[in-house]
Amino acid sequence: MTPTAAVGARRRARGRRTPGRTARGANRPGPPKSKTMHTLRGIAVSPGIAIGPVRVLDPRGLRPPLRAVSAEAVPAEYDRLDRALESARSEAEAAEAEARDRIGPQYADILGAHARMIDDPTLRRDARERIGRDLVSAEHAVSEVLEGHAARLAGMADTHLAARAADVRDIQRRILAQFLGPGTAPAPGDTDGPIVVLAHDLSPSETAGLDPARVLGFATESGGLASHTAIVAAALEIPAVVGLGRALDLARLSRSAIVDGDEGLVVLDPDPPTLDRYRRASVERTARFEGLADLAHLPAETLDGRAVRLWGNIEFPAEVDPCLDRGATGIGLYRTEFLFLNVDRPPTEDEQFAAYEAVVRSAGGRPVTFRTLDLGADKLVSYRNGHPPEPNPALGLRSLRLSLRDPDLFRTQLRAILRASALGDVRVMFPLVSTISEFRQARAILRAVAGELAAEGVAVPAGLPVGVMVEVPAAAVMADQLAKEVDFFSIGTNDLIQYTLAVDRTNETVAGLYSAADPSVLRLIALVVAAAEPRGLDVTVCGAMGGEPLYAPLLLGLGIRCLSMAPHQLPEIKRVIRAIRDDRARALAAEVLGLEGAPEVAERLREALIEAFPEAAAHALPGGPHDSRG
Repeated sequence: MTPTAAVGARRRARGRRTPGRTARGANRPGPPKSKTMHTLRGIAVSPGIAIGPVRVLDPRGLRPPLRAVSAEAVPAEYDRLDRALESARSEAEAAEAEARDRIGPQYADILGAHARMIDDPTLRRDARERIGRDLVSAEHAVSEVLEGHAARLAGMADTHLAARAADVRDIQRRILAQFLGPGTAPAPGDTDGPIVVLAHDLSPSETAGLDPARVLGFATESGGLASHTAIVAAALEIPAVVGLGRALDLARLSRSAIVDGDEGLVVLDPDPPTLDRYRRASVERTARFEGLADLAHLPAETLDGRAVRLWGNIEFPAEVDPCLDRGATGIGLYRTEFLFLNVDRPPTEDEQFAAYEAVVRSAGGRPVTFRTLDLGADKLVSYRNGHPPEPNPALGLRSLRLSLRDPDLFRTQLRAILRASALGDVRVMFPLVSTISEFRQARAILRAVAGELAAEGVAVPAGLPVGVMVEVPAAAVMADQLAKEVDFFSIGTNDLIQYTLAVDRTNETVAGLYSAADPSVLRLIALVVAAAEPRGLDVTVCGAMGGEPLYAPLLLGLGIRCLSMAPHQLPEIKRVIRAIRDDRARALAAEVLGLEGAPEVAERLREALIEAFPEAAAHALPGGPHDSRG
C-alpha cells in the first residue's frame, strides 16, 4: 500500500471526522489548582473541540547556558559538534521516514528539509567559527547561530516567512538534544492518558509525532496559519489553536482545558456551565459529522435540482483522499508553493513532477486545478542571492509578478505541470493577476514551454484550460475583458477581501474590519459572474468564503456553481446546498446586494439560513472566513 493509500485507509478505519474529542474521565471532580476560568483567544488552525487535562510543555528551557572553553579544547569541541550534527541528521531522516508512512510523503518532506538543513555546510562552518573565535562550547555555538536565524525570520513582516522560524527552532532542539542527552526534551505524546497540550510552540516534527489517540488537542503561544505545525495538525485532524500570546503561566496553574479549534479559543479551568456547554457541543458535533458522512456520495444539488460542484483545496498529495472520501468531485485549488519553502534551492523539474503526478493520479481522472507559485520574493531569499525582504510584501514582488520576473523558475514549474497534465484532467491558473497583459505574458510562456516539450517528444494535451485567480479589485473590474481570453475564473476571496477593504486581517488592530459580508466584496463577485456568463465560463470560489455555511446560499444566488474548500468543510456545505432552493438563493442575493454594510448583510444571511435550514444556522459563523491560505 502506498503512503497516500495508507493515510486514507487509517482515516477510514477511524471513521469520518468527529471534531468533538473529550478525554474519558478528564473532567472527574477533583481539587482544581486554579479556581478562576480564563478564556484565551488565538488563531484557529485545525477545527474541532478537545476537552481534557492540561499538560504544559515549554521547550525554551533547552537553551544551553554559556560555557567557555580553553583554546586547547577547541578541537575537541569541533569533534563534539560534528558528532552532534551527524546524530541529529540521522534522527531527522528517521523521523522523515516514519512521517512518510504515517501522514504522507509531502508532510514527510518538511522533515526531510530539516535533515538537509542540519547537513548544510554553512551551519557547521558558522558554528565552528564561533567556537574558535569566541571560545565557547559547541552546543552554545549551535544555539546562537540557529537562534539568530530564527529571530531574523520571526521578525519578517510576511507571515509565511516568519512561520519558518519554527522550523529553525525545531532543528535547534534536535541538535541540542544530542549534547544534553535523553530526557531533556519531553515529547508531547509521552503520557499515559488523553491530554490537551499547551506549549510555547510545537515544532513540525513534534506535531507530526503526536498520537491522536492520546493528544486530544493542543494550543501554542506562538505560530500562525502559515506554519508547518498548523498544516500538520490539520492533516492529523487534531483540534488546534496557535498564537495565544503569553498563556503558559496561567496554564501551569490550570487543571483542565478546552481547545476550540473552530473559534480559536482556549478555556482554562472551565466553570461548570461552560464545561457543560462544550460537552454538549462536542456530542452534537460528533453526531452531526457522523450523519454528514452519509452525504458523501449523494449529489450536491438544491431542492429544485440546481447542480453544484464541490471541490477540495489541498497542499499535499496525501490530502486528495480525504477530499474524495468527503464527496469532492475534483481539486479546485492545489497550492504548489510548499515545495519551494525550507529548501536551499528551488525544487527541480523532476521533484515537482513527482508531487504533481501523485496528485493527478490520486484524483483518478477528476479535475485538478494547479495554482502556479504564489509566493513573494522574500520567501525565496535562501536561494535568490540574498534578495532583501520587501517593506510591504503584500503589494510587492509576489505570485505571478515573481514568476514573470524569474522566467527560469516559472518555466521549470510549468514544464512539471504540463508533464503531469498528460496523466489526467488538469487545469492551470495564475494567481494575483491584476492586468490583462500579465495574463498574456504568462499564457505565452506556458505555450512556449508546451512547444518545447512537444519538440522533445513529451506528450502534452492540446487545449489545456488556463484561468486566473481573481484576488484584486482590478481583475474583478476588468473581468469582462479578461473573459475574452481566459478559460475560467477562480475567486480567491481571502486576498480579494483584503485588497478591497485595505485591511490586513493578521493585524489585530484592524482585523474587525475584515469581512466577507461587505457589500463591496459581494458586488465584485457579482461582476465576475456577470462577465463569465455570456461566454459560458466556469467561476469557482476557492477562498475560505466558499467553505462557510453562512455564505453558501448567497454564492449560489450570485450564480456560483462551483465551490472549493478544505476537506472537512465539504459535508456541511453539501448539507446546506441540499436544503435550499436555487430560486430563493437568487432572490436572497438580489436583496443582499442592495444592503449598505457588512453587519446588515451578515444578519440577513443568518435569517435566511435559519429559514431554510435551522440546524445549519446554529453552526454558521457570523464573521468572515477563517482560513487565510486560499
